[in-house]
Amino acid sequence: MSILIIIVFILGYAAIAFEHPLKIDKAASALITGMLCWTIYVFSLNGGHDAVHIIEHGLDGNGGLYHHLFDIANILFFLMGAMTIVELVDVHEGFSVITDRIKTTDKTKLLWIIAILTFFLSAALDNLTTTIVMISLLRKLVKDKETRWIFVGIVVMAANAGGAWSPIGDVTTTMLWIKGQLPNVPSLMTQLFIPSFLSLLVPVIILSFTFKGSVERPQTLESSNHSLNSTSDNERILVFVLGIAGLIFVPIFKTLTHLPPFMGMMLSLGIIWAITELMHKGKSKEDKESLSVISILQKIDVASVLFFLGILLAVAALQEFGHLRTIAGALDKAFSGNIFSINIVIGLLSSIVDNVPLVAAAQGMYDIAPIGEFAANGHFWKLLAYCAGTGGSTLIIGSAAGVAAMGLEKIDFMWYLKKISWLAIFGYFAGATSYFLLFLL
Repeated sequence: MSILIIIVFILGYAAIAFEHPLKIDKAASALITGMLCWTIYVFSLNGGHDAVHIIEHGLDGNGGLYHHLFDIANILFFLMGAMTIVELVDVHEGFSVITDRIKTTDKTKLLWIIAILTFFLSAALDNLTTTIVMISLLRKLVKDKETRWIFVGIVVMAANAGGAWSPIGDVTTTMLWIKGQLPNVPSLMTQLFIPSFLSLLVPVIILSFTFKGSVERPQTLESSNHSLNSTSDNERILVFVLGIAGLIFVPIFKTLTHLPPFMGMMLSLGIIWAITELMHKGKSKEDKESLSVISILQKIDVASVLFFLGILLAVAALQEFGHLRTIAGALDKAFSGNIFSINIVIGLLSSIVDNVPLVAAAQGMYDIAPIGEFAANGHFWKLLAYCAGTGGSTLIIGSAAGVAAMGLEKIDFMWYLKKISWLAIFGYFAGATSYFLLFLL
């Protein structure tokens, strides 16, 4: 059974990668993979009451399907809330506040603007939310799908890089911050900023030599919902400010209350929903309908949500089987405890399986030492934050930002592998090397 679950995961992963040749939507493949992995896990147990207890609570009382389902639901509700807020700003033409100020159509200049904006926005929000916001912006700036996909690839790298050096920018960095491995936020941010920035800077510089020409912006058609929306300039600005403020509020809410992030996201959505309802109460039914949250909720990409559900459940099943912890132990043995090599491999592995359980496995395998590289704020934990945060950019399925981009833009797995992955690898190793030279040499 232990080998069978790995085979199923690999086959499911291959089905996702070759979505277009197979003509099977990746959401279907992910759901089948996730459910089969847990079915195999159930049959691997002895059955009866013990099996039910283990499924609910895990082998050690701290895991199990219910525990993983809570974590996954946290991500899914967070994603749905963020998508709804961003779409609400979009239908009010709120993003014109930014797009109207970006005048250039030069590909190289626009590339730098998008990359830098995403990098710093991700540190303030988080990589997932930032990716959703930036894709919405790019749809207003770039008409051609293939060209826009290149920009989206840079957005994924920039969002992951920006999230890695901020305690609220990436879930793995947040885990290391909250659980005591990286309690010193100023030290975390200052030492990881240069490696994180280099992991983005190198791909952008390389791409600048080949990504030439001008972009064509989408035309505003009279038949589009956006051009027919009766929103004033003040309403657009207000909804834009409310949307961005609502997203920024989420990490603040989490820090103050220690409640899951999705609750802050849903609180923001509820407040913005109520305000926009009051804003449009005097308008006709036709004008209000396209601007309402009710209308937007019907447009949410459910297939992307189900894809997320399937792939995260599959990874959770591997974690319950103990495969991820086995990998972590094998790495430690293979590299004789060399923290640079271990973290480099963990980062690359996070492009295949979710970085959260990999970081959790590392947290469980290594205790916080009184002094040295494994001490609180030690180099092992900082390098882990960088590698787990940026390594996922290597494959589009390797990070929350990538999965969101894949779902929203329908980017093909193999296209990303051919066009973007090699750039991400160059950036990943450039950042890791800089950390080694600055702090470990």
